[in-house]
Amino acid sequence: MEENSKSDIMTEERSKVIAEFDPMKKPAKRNKFAFACATLASMTSVLLGYDIGVMSGAALYIQKDWKLSDIQIGILIGSLNIYCLFGSFAAGRTSDWIGRRYTIVFAGTIFFAGAILMGFATNYAFLMVGRFVAGIGVGYALMIAPVYTAEVSPASCRGFLTSFPEVFINGGILLGYVSNLAFANLPTHLSWRFMLGIGAVPSVFLAVGVLAMPESPRWLVMQGRLKEAKKVLDRTSDSPEEAQLRLSEIKEAAGIPAECNEDIVTIDKSSKNNKSGKGVWKELFIHATPAVRRVVIAGIGIHFFQQASGIDAVVLYSPRIFEKAGISRDIDKLRCTVAVGVVKTLFILVATFMLDKYGRRPLLLTSVGGMVIALVTLAASLTVIDRSHEKVTWAIALCITMVCAFVASFSIGLGPITWVYSSEIFPLRLRAQGTSIGVAVNRVVSGVISTFFLSLSKGITIGGAFFLFAGMATIAWIFFFTFLPETQGRTLEDMHVLFEDFRWRDSLHGNKKSSDEVTTKEEVKDVNDKNQIQMGATTTTTNTANDQ
Repeated sequence: MEENSKSDIMTEERSKVIAEFDPMKKPAKRNKFAFACATLASMTSVLLGYDIGVMSGAALYIQKDWKLSDIQIGILIGSLNIYCLFGSFAAGRTSDWIGRRYTIVFAGTIFFAGAILMGFATNYAFLMVGRFVAGIGVGYALMIAPVYTAEVSPASCRGFLTSFPEVFINGGILLGYVSNLAFANLPTHLSWRFMLGIGAVPSVFLAVGVLAMPESPRWLVMQGRLKEAKKVLDRTSDSPEEAQLRLSEIKEAAGIPAECNEDIVTIDKSSKNNKSGKGVWKELFIHATPAVRRVVIAGIGIHFFQQASGIDAVVLYSPRIFEKAGISRDIDKLRCTVAVGVVKTLFILVATFMLDKYGRRPLLLTSVGGMVIALVTLAASLTVIDRSHEKVTWAIALCITMVCAFVASFSIGLGPITWVYSSEIFPLRLRAQGTSIGVAVNRVVSGVISTFFLSLSKGITIGGAFFLFAGMATIAWIFFFTFLPETQGRTLEDMHVLFEDFRWRDSLHGNKKSSDEVTTKEEVKDVNDKNQIQMGATTTTTNTANDQ
């Protein structure tokens, strides 16, 4: 009886070990505190969204009020993206210095000042100064929101929560479109001032809301504040076991011994894992390991193709596109842009619930495929309208439909996944600077396209411009298919293993290796060894009992 009892105990323990490492085991519901933190942090993205949306309509009235040329309007619109570079590059070092939370406050404060300056601008030069200040704030916000959200989110819903910045960008765009429509009937010299100046309001709510947020647990560990980090992880994890696992992984990534359980520890700032920005650039580009090199290429590539596909040209110049399609009244153009904003926002909300269910790759490839079809159809219909001497009603309707289809396809995958993917693939010590590089590339490409889109559309026709965007989207699909592994279910500290092992041929087999394995190779091996030992012990005990 005693031997049988031991056998039962061994079997029960083996079951517990298997259950603990079962990759299919998922929490019953989402962590509400992590959800609240992600929501507050992602509010910073409203700043960029609002500026993009409102400028699409405000530019029409600014051009009329000050008699500006298309080149001046292009520079006015596109310059914000270039100014973002200063903010995004500075944000990496700033967030490592003062923390993720106060960097968000800093971003909101800068944008507030920029919005006020733009609203009270007396001439073109004054307005450009306001754009410069607002652009720095937007650069900070774009970089810090996805980083903070990724660092507080449990692995089970990191895709859902890290997509929030893109959700709020879309919400901001819609608010900008609505603002255009609301102030469109004011006198020309007042309408655009109200459109731009009202953008200071979201930044005030942001500064107040951030006071309820905890600091990033990963940043706290890098500062040696283990007790505070553990408290945050306990509240943002799905279980106490997961909180402990996340803490141990962060400590390992930060170079802190696993057995160290002190509340506050002294961190060697000169060590490789705790540079706080020093030497990180060399590790990213000069002395990069194969895994880090692949991560850098993936992070830069996904940001480049997000903008090279022409999304900002559609969002910023949708009134011009509808004008080319045959819609003449300003108020009708603005109403159509509101419809585009509603579609874009609705589909981004759908995407947030699909990221952790279907994974990054399937949504990304489906999204880009839909964008290619929409862009080709839009380009063809605009070409038909451009070459026709009569009003082509079906082509006008097709243009409006394809613009909505394009933004819907973008929002279902490439829009949110770009920020999710780039924020989760970089190692801890490289994450802030690595993410800021991706944001910088994103803004440069967006700035070039938004600045020169009007000139491009005049040079090769507007239809030709969208055929060009369709070609870029096709190249993007090939790059994503062959180079980007699935990251669903992986912990942030496990990404280096994923990128070391992934080969593009794995894509042909559904990337099973990347998506099905939730633990690292070493963890799986350890678990299998434990199971074999325990099963062997169980078999021996059982055989002994039977012999007796």
